[in-house]
Order: sequence, then C-alpha cells, then structure tokens
Amino acid sequence: MKKNGKYVFTVIAAIAAAAFAAGFFSEKTKNSKKVSLKVNGTEILGNDGSDSEDYESDGSDSENFDPEDYGADDFDFDSEFSGSDSEAEDGGSSLWKIVDYAFGSSSGKKNVKVKSDYISTIYITGMISEENRTYNQKWLLRQIKKSGGDPKNAGILLVIDSPGGTVYESDEAYLALKKYKKSTGRPVYAYFGSLAASGGYYIGCAADKIFANRNTLTGSIGVIAGQSVDATELLGKAGIKMTTITAGKNKNMGNYNSVLTDEQRAIFQSIADEAYEQFTGIVAESRKMEISDVKKLADGRVYTALQAKKNGLVDAVCPLEEAKESIKSDFYGKMKNGAKAKQNLEFVEFKYKYEMSFADLLSGVSSFVENPEASIYSVLGKTSSKCLYLYQ
Repeated sequence: MKKNGKYVFTVIAAIAAAAFAAGFFSEKTKNSKKVSLKVNGTEILGNDGSDSEDYESDGSDSENFDPEDYGADDFDFDSEFSGSDSEAEDGGSSLWKIVDYAFGSSSGKKNVKVKSDYISTIYITGMISEENRTYNQKWLLRQIKKSGGDPKNAGILLVIDSPGGTVYESDEAYLALKKYKKSTGRPVYAYFGSLAASGGYYIGCAADKIFANRNTLTGSIGVIAGQSVDATELLGKAGIKMTTITAGKNKNMGNYNSVLTDEQRAIFQSIADEAYEQFTGIVAESRKMEISDVKKLADGRVYTALQAKKNGLVDAVCPLEEAKESIKSDFYGKMKNGAKAKQNLEFVEFKYKYEMSFADLLSGVSSFVENPEASIYSVLGKTSSKCLYLYQ
C-alpha cells in the first residue's frame, strides 16, 4: 500500500513539475480572463493560445469583427482546457487540467463568417460582484460596450442564472444596459435560468422583455445592508477582553466585539431602505407597475416562474430556444428581406471563463489527492462589507 502511495505521489509530482516548466515559459501563467464565443450553439474559437482569432462578417465589412472589438486586448481568445473537463461551471477534474496545462492542445483554430445581423447572447452566471470565479464585472461591461459599437449587432439577450450580489455592481450593469439601449435604439431581452433573484432580477429589469424557464425561481426583491454577530458575552465568559481603538462612536459598529446600539441599527436600516427604494423604483419603471403594487410583491421572497408571470414580473415562461424564436419574430419585418432575415438572425454567445493560474493548478493537485471528485472552483467574491441584492 505504501509502495502504491509513493508511486501515485511520484506521478502527481512529475505532472506538477511538467506544468511548472510549461507555465514558466508560457504566457498562460498569467491569470487571464477568457471569453468563449458560440454562433447558434457552435463554439467558434481556436485553442492555439493566441489572441488573433478571426471573427469575420461576409468579407466586405470584416473589420467590424476585429478581435479588438471583442476584448482581445484584455481577454485571451483561446479555448477551454480540452477533453471532458472543458465546462466552466464546475472546473472538472483538476488532474486532467494540469495535464492539459502542461502539454497544451493541438486542434488548431477555426473561423466562422457571420453573414447576417446577430444578437449578443451574454451569460450572467453566479454571484454578482467585482470579480470571482464565475463572474467578472469588467468583462460584462466590455461585452455590452462592444455590442453597442458593432453595426451588425441587433440586440442583446441576457441569460441570467444568479442569486444576485452587490448593489453597486448590479446597478452598474443595469445602467450600462440602459445606456446601450438609449445610444443604439436596439432591444435588450432577458432569459432567466434556474435562479434569477435579487441582483439577478435587478439587471434583468433593463430588458424590454423577460422570459423565464418554467423551473425558474426569481424575485427576491429586497436588500441586505449588514449583518452583526455579538460575541461580547461569549468572549467575556472565555476570559477574553478585546479593545478596538476608534475615532467616531459608530466606527466599530457591526464588529463581533461590539454591542449593536439602537442608533447603529437605525444606520444599517437606513442604508437598506434607500437601496430598497431604488430597487422597487426600477422594477416599477421596467414592468410599468405602480410602486405600491411592486412593494406588495417586494418582501424579499422568491417566486416561481408562473407566479412571477401572474404578478407581472416576467413576460413569458418557455425554454430558451422558444425565447430565441420569439425574439426572431420581433425582428420579422423590421429587417430587410423579411422571412429570410428572420431565419438568418444569429445568436452569438459570450460566456465569461476564468482561467486558472499556476497557483490554482497546484491547489488542484492537493484537492485531487484529498478527493478525486473535488472542484477548486468557488463562486464567492469579496462581498462581506458591501450592501447586497442577494438571495440566500
């Protein structure tokens, strides 16, 4: 048994060493962010490690699809780790990712010509924050901006699967989408996956039409402004005395070694109330509802898709493909050549992909040794001290 254990350790050590050697001489050691592009469900990016992927229109105006327009200056246009672990949602097997990291892939790159107008299908997944393993705010804002600057872009479809997140980033994304609509005159649609709650619903309110899967949970219109754990009595019983030196009587409010006063409770509540008024106001404007009716629904609870439709929070309940057909119907007659234009309207997918650094890969080795099924991905960002539109 010990001999077998030493053999496994030696193999893993050799793989880690190979990964380090490859990473040392490769720019992939950078903690770069990636964007995966698909046209009508077909992935179109190569995986040679370069950022020179060609993404062209019908040739006469191919400059409109220069990689620079899709963030190639900030994001790598190479493919996922190859093999059965290529899905970004769970990260797959860490061991095989290390093998791919060390030896790379050789399938080459692909080109796709987009001959018609297209809808940018932008996926918003996981906790909304500045940056985490499933979500990146700068990436999202860039995709919105690049879509607005492309004359072949006909609109945006948001595919949202998120419990929400920070107030700041939720509102920033919402405002960016509103700016896109105002500056281009193009529509925004939203499709809700399994969960589009709180900040996820907030961003969805930028859409002209909201679709939901029949199993969606949505709503959760409310705010978390702060959490306080009072451990002073416990510390006293343990004989621990902790003193925090502050200037300003409320500077230490919410800390576990300080009792929350009535004044401090009121401060937290005022923050929550202000964010709540902003949220409900946006819902009322987006859904063309009276603010009083919105507040009757906005007690923090989630709604099923059918409940949300009945309450006016979404427009339709259907699968994603039916939503896309409905969107095509909206463009029927608006575009040249009628039915042909409707048939050729394409959906180009943009998905944020987090690329592991070498440190992540080493932690993946550790996870694999401890538990072969373990995933090194997490979805939590740095949100502990921020006001949240979040479903918990």
